[in-house]
Amino acid sequence: MTRTATGTLAVTGNQDADHLLNTEPLALLLGMLLDQQIPLEWAFMGPYRLTERLGTELDAHNISEHDPDDFAAVVKTKPALHRFPGSMATRMQALCHHVADHYGGDAGALWASAASGEELFGRLRALPGYGDEKARILTAVLAKRFDVRPEGWEACAGPFADNEPRSVADIDSPEALQRVRAWKKQQKARGKGKDQ
Repeated sequence: MTRTATGTLAVTGNQDADHLLNTEPLALLLGMLLDQQIPLEWAFMGPYRLTERLGTELDAHNISEHDPDDFAAVVKTKPALHRFPGSMATRMQALCHHVADHYGGDAGALWASAASGEELFGRLRALPGYGDEKARILTAVLAKRFDVRPEGWEACAGPFADNEPRSVADIDSPEALQRVRAWKKQQKARGKGKDQ
């Protein structure tokens, strides 16, 4: 497996869950995938809860080959890993299948071998369940929290490259999480999104 930098994310409020996100690239990809329509802490706690339920480390090959109904049951077990656990279980397996097929199961290789910000963004954008915004945010997470900064990453991360506390890329402490929440609330009151 590719040795990747240890990150500085502190988003879940659980030291073990944050450690997993900061040391296991697949956990980071899955947490980012889960980060939609649920609170940040819940989304990024998902990979840790998944390891507890599977009783093993995260493995893209194993997850992608898991019986879909059995895997969905794991994701749906209360507390469910997502507000929409059935569809998210399918997306999680699709993401792991992509990592297994394109990176030999080594999620860290996705960014370790990216020669430019554009290549990194393209690889992230190609992940099942990832759109432009999610790929931009994860580009910023990798740069700000993991020191993965291929040339041109700022242009690919767009507004998420700046110093505003606008996304998970800006969270390295409980205080930073509150700053991001406050900023998002302020933006919402102004009728603006997190990318404005």
